[in-house]
Amino acid sequence: MSEHVSAHVSTLCEDICPTDIISTVEFNSTGELLATGDKGGRVVVFQREQESKNQPHRRGEYNVYSTFQSHEPEFDYLKSLEIEEKINKIRWLPQQNAAYFLLSTNDWKVFPDPNITPTDSSLPCWHSSPCPDKTVKLWKISERDKRPEGYNLKDEEGRIRDPSTITALRVPVMTPMDLMVDATPRRIFSNAHTYHINSISVNSDYETYMSTDDLRINLWNLEITNQSFNIVDIKPANMEELTEVITAAEFHPNQCNILVYSSSKGSIRLCDMRESALCDNHSKLFEEPEDPSNRSFFSEIISSISDVKFSHSGRYLMTRDYLTVKVWDVNMENKPLETYQVHDYLRSKLCSLYENDCIFDKFECVWNGTDSVLMTGSYNNFFRMFDRNTKRDVTLEASRENSKPRAILKPRKVCVGGKRRKDEISVDSLDFSKKILHTAWHPSENIIAVAATNNLYIFQDKVN
Repeated sequence: MSEHVSAHVSTLCEDICPTDIISTVEFNSTGELLATGDKGGRVVVFQREQESKNQPHRRGEYNVYSTFQSHEPEFDYLKSLEIEEKINKIRWLPQQNAAYFLLSTNDWKVFPDPNITPTDSSLPCWHSSPCPDKTVKLWKISERDKRPEGYNLKDEEGRIRDPSTITALRVPVMTPMDLMVDATPRRIFSNAHTYHINSISVNSDYETYMSTDDLRINLWNLEITNQSFNIVDIKPANMEELTEVITAAEFHPNQCNILVYSSSKGSIRLCDMRESALCDNHSKLFEEPEDPSNRSFFSEIISSISDVKFSHSGRYLMTRDYLTVKVWDVNMENKPLETYQVHDYLRSKLCSLYENDCIFDKFECVWNGTDSVLMTGSYNNFFRMFDRNTKRDVTLEASRENSKPRAILKPRKVCVGGKRRKDEISVDSLDFSKKILHTAWHPSENIIAVAATNNLYIFQDKVN
């Protein structure tokens, strides 16, 4: 997928508003809908343009379908803790009827004790009090193009009629109206998480899902909102002994008893819910021993896994740490099958990246529909693609200047040292405030969505 055209660029405001920064991107199971969540608690759903004989080139375009406020900010005055409205994750449920359903979850802010310094800079300040509850919401998105008219007890404006004026019975009828898309919250799952919810994953049984925070994983039934089952708990009896946190988790794509979760220590644990109701004892542990020659002060921080994804086949796992993307065979635990360098030229910049907190950025990674190409983000609005078959890789840039409609994206290269070519950019010129953290790939076609701050870019293969 070396050549792309821009199909859509969505901007919430010209100046970067903090609440408009996109925090998650997700296609539904058919790829017809694409949802984004932002730091302001809004969910924007885009719908793919239907194919037209008159305008075949518009097939790849996505237009706004529905916009709604999913979460609102809250504040716990007793603990001086703020529950942020930021949408952390969105996950679509498989479509069962004409309506669409999605799960969304929010984030939190904590104001820690300024007199306490964490012992490990890669972990949150767990000395502060636990936060108030975060929620997962189930939303229903449905269309309405007819409305009932001819009520007996109400007039056309909805006002109650005087019963003394009603002299005959009428049969209400459905009349056509302009299409309306309604988003309504069907369920709110709460009172289960004390810490930061970093993942939600829908199970292949389509009846359950799991939500994951820094220390626990909970299993929910989609029909039950007031009760969940804790399946993983790594919280130590003494919080001073805490050495790692859970960073991401996902269900196996077709085996409802298998799940995987990653940690801030760079390990991946695969659990089988058939072995034990409480999955604290994992079935498999995927870890790569660190090369002693590369050991540094930043080793633990950059080895933290920010994302883990099963391949569509379920045979492989993909993980993203700060510098690399790795592919693991689920049958081989001792080392990754493949390792791809995302931006190895930043290894010499780790000190400055630590000082500006960029070293703690959490990049996501995605598979294409056939599990043959990987994609993940980088800085300067760059995103990287790795072809597993040819071992070729490409760096592309998501920016307004380079993304005119149906314009071919040119590969970008970063110059580390020596003489810089005309089409290269120096590593010292990279803009670390521009970063691609969230990406998504259409489940069956070469269409990708890339979130760059408050802009959403959609690219597709070159159409001849």
